[in-house]
Amino acid sequence: MGEEEGKEINSNPVTPRPPPLHVGGGGGDQIEPAKKTPRSMTPRIISTPRISLTPRFITPLGSPIRRALHLTKLDPQDAWLPITESRNGNAYYAAFHTLCSGIGIQALILPVAFTILGWTWGIICLTLAFIWQLYTLYLLVQLHESHETGMRYSRYMQLANAAFGERMAKLVALFPIMYLSGGTCVALIIIGGSTSNIFFKILCAGTCGAHSLTMVEWYLVFTSAAVLLSQLPNLNSIAGVSLIGAITAVGYCTLIWVISVAKGRMPGVSYNPDPNAHSESVRVFDLLNALGIISFAFRGHNLILEIQATMPSDEKHPSRVPMWRGVKVSYLMIAACLFPLAIAGFWTYGDKIPENGGMLTALYMYHGRDTAQSLLGLTSLFVIINAVSSFQIYGMPMFDDMESQFTVRMKRPLPWWLRAILRAMFGYGCFFVAVAIPFLGSLAGLIGGIALPVTLAYPCFMWLKIRKPRPYGPTWWLNWFLGVLGMALSGVVIAAGIYVIIETGVRASFFKPR
Repeated sequence: MGEEEGKEINSNPVTPRPPPLHVGGGGGDQIEPAKKTPRSMTPRIISTPRISLTPRFITPLGSPIRRALHLTKLDPQDAWLPITESRNGNAYYAAFHTLCSGIGIQALILPVAFTILGWTWGIICLTLAFIWQLYTLYLLVQLHESHETGMRYSRYMQLANAAFGERMAKLVALFPIMYLSGGTCVALIIIGGSTSNIFFKILCAGTCGAHSLTMVEWYLVFTSAAVLLSQLPNLNSIAGVSLIGAITAVGYCTLIWVISVAKGRMPGVSYNPDPNAHSESVRVFDLLNALGIISFAFRGHNLILEIQATMPSDEKHPSRVPMWRGVKVSYLMIAACLFPLAIAGFWTYGDKIPENGGMLTALYMYHGRDTAQSLLGLTSLFVIINAVSSFQIYGMPMFDDMESQFTVRMKRPLPWWLRAILRAMFGYGCFFVAVAIPFLGSLAGLIGGIALPVTLAYPCFMWLKIRKPRPYGPTWWLNWFLGVLGMALSGVVIAAGIYVIIETGVRASFFKPR
């Protein structure tokens, strides 16, 4: 699978802006085929290169012909959209983007799942979920470049269209993907705005005469900062922003669990799984809701293909090699954050961990008075910076989709002023939803179930459909097992999330953020 695929990649490292050409429809990067020309006569600048389409029947005897011919598919629209506007990324950029998108506030509620699962099953489920999602991540990285169709699938929906068909892909994948982008941006506004309020109070500490803003006003301040930063044109241009977001994510995760452990275990904590369960049915649904919380902690799969699309690719240096290198480094860091958070958080707070906010809320609630204000302020500042940075990378697929609507119809790139207006509209649209539904964070289990197939199930089915492994072989059985298990788990987790919401209720304070 390694050497044969590597020889079939035939892309140019740079994606300059080409002249307008006809753009076809379909699932991948759709383009008009270029004429066959010898490599020596091919111009050095080639637009949006793709993978060689030399027929497989002349391999390996046809390898010299493969090297002599340069078959390239051109898609001018790719050079106009923010995800593929620049293809000069590298393994470092991939690591920054992956780490920034793969870790966030959702990791801080992992101890809540442990209160239901207990020590043993909590650690087992978290470990298995981490290995499972890392495997599906590997599948997506490998599927980015198709040597059979000659396309680079630069977006998750394009790969879903190629695997399931356009109609089915929209039915099963569109809403989870859109939620993982737009819904995450809404959640980031809620988190960033509320933490900004806390940060102001820590700085002021009752000594200054300034009055704190209302929560809606803090949401607006955070949104304005995110919208201003969103004017950076493409995914490669926010690599520095993602680096800052990754550093601050690791920073606040480490600070929170270190401070919690240093303060010692809370008095009277219990580690018994869900001691308040009144019946076996409630216990089962709580367990499933805990699995939804764990699955929601592993996000970012909907951005992996987009991140890889920023890299150059050719037959000797396929993009999957540096991409996987960056992914391995970033997920090593993610594991170093998630596992200590879950284990140390559960050890420190046990059943006293707040369901809303998890470790961050617990830190302010239990140690707000006996912890140095500088540490609390630094933690809050890291959360705010990470939220602003994560907003950019999660908003990029939405920006790309909005701008593609214009470029498809007008056959020209989006003017800078219209790009600024569209991104501002998206940001303030998320602000309106955050104000209208400020209790979105309490639906973590349910949302985790809805988004779970994107992470754990769909990549397995895509591999079966596109790569077609040998029937009844180990790879065939593994992907079928994980795909079916992922879909079944998604169904029961969604049902459990709905049941828990009905039973326990949700403080649905519409248009009343606190």
